[in-house]
Amino acid sequence: MKKLLTAVLLSAVAVTPSVAAAPPFETPAPVAYLQDLSSGAILYAKDADRRMPPASMAKMMTAYVAFDLIKKGELKLDQKFQVRPETWQRWHGPAAGSTMFLSVNEQVSVDDLLKGIITLSGNDACVVLAEGVAGTEEAFTSLMNQRAKELGLTNSHFGTSNGWPDEGRTYVSARDLATLASATIQKFPDLYKRFYSLESFTWGKTLGAGSDITQANRDPLLGRVAGADGLKTGHTEEAGYGFTGSAEQNGRRLVMVLAGLTSFNQRISESVRFMEWGFRAWRARPIAKKGKLVETADVQLGDSSTVGLVAPRDLTVTVPAGAATELTGTVVYQGPIKAPIKAGQHIADLVISSPGMEPQRLPLVAEKDVDEAGFFGRAWAGLMALFGA
Repeated sequence: MKKLLTAVLLSAVAVTPSVAAAPPFETPAPVAYLQDLSSGAILYAKDADRRMPPASMAKMMTAYVAFDLIKKGELKLDQKFQVRPETWQRWHGPAAGSTMFLSVNEQVSVDDLLKGIITLSGNDACVVLAEGVAGTEEAFTSLMNQRAKELGLTNSHFGTSNGWPDEGRTYVSARDLATLASATIQKFPDLYKRFYSLESFTWGKTLGAGSDITQANRDPLLGRVAGADGLKTGHTEEAGYGFTGSAEQNGRRLVMVLAGLTSFNQRISESVRFMEWGFRAWRARPIAKKGKLVETADVQLGDSSTVGLVAPRDLTVTVPAGAATELTGTVVYQGPIKAPIKAGQHIADLVISSPGMEPQRLPLVAEKDVDEAGFFGRAWAGLMALFGA
């Protein structure tokens, strides 16, 4: 049973009767999505659930799978994989798209392959990593699709490790790309920081002179928007120019997706404009300080019949800048909550609603431990349930 409780927000928020409309924004991109991760607020959505080819933005999932294996200890950064002759033959030369310029039979570390995938968008690096991890690229894409299912990416499927056109078998949505980006940032913060904000990477040699090949990161926000630190561009004739990116300013982290743009330069200008609008046109509004008691929840078969629901961190919602906004809050949990409960356990959400915006969902955690009731406590609870008390 889902139980709804009205949250008392007046002590935390100065609620006013005026209503602020969402700030206007227009983009030529046929697909666009912007979310504030700090509050969960969706600031902009344009055809966000359309299934579309991701091009190289699919490499975010390849990196995600690798990060997950590294975190579990099943893959090491200094582990090396060999470039198979067949893989090199397929993924070198102008017809193979973006490349890390790997050499046949070369031994390459996972660390370098990830830099080749994320910074250089190397199609060859993706396949070498996929084959090294799972034996075949097909087996690796099964891992990609398993992770997609775990993340709830309902409009995504991966048929390749690098997003190369495959007659529509590989597709994503902007909302799913944002979810993937958010999961990468939140679950693997150290790996995200290590790999996603490199400005350039050097690998391979030129023919003839044998000079080092240095390629720049194509991320259009790096060096242009304060706090920008990832994620991935994509381009094919089929998909157009796309980008999934993130930046953090003053404690607010935004994730954006644009797709279907018509040129390299348009991707730069629209990405910068979109992200800057997200920071300028919206602001964070405090809701509850860390540790503040927001509500109480009923507990089943515990040594206490209730538990306090508190803010695990300073909670904020995102509202239009420069205007008062009417807010209402509801605490939502599946109740009664069964003991045992640990202090700090996420057991409820504070859902903030505002006219013209999708609800923003903020976590609430248990204020203290609640142990299971003893024998007599359980017997008494059973007796009360029997008589409908």
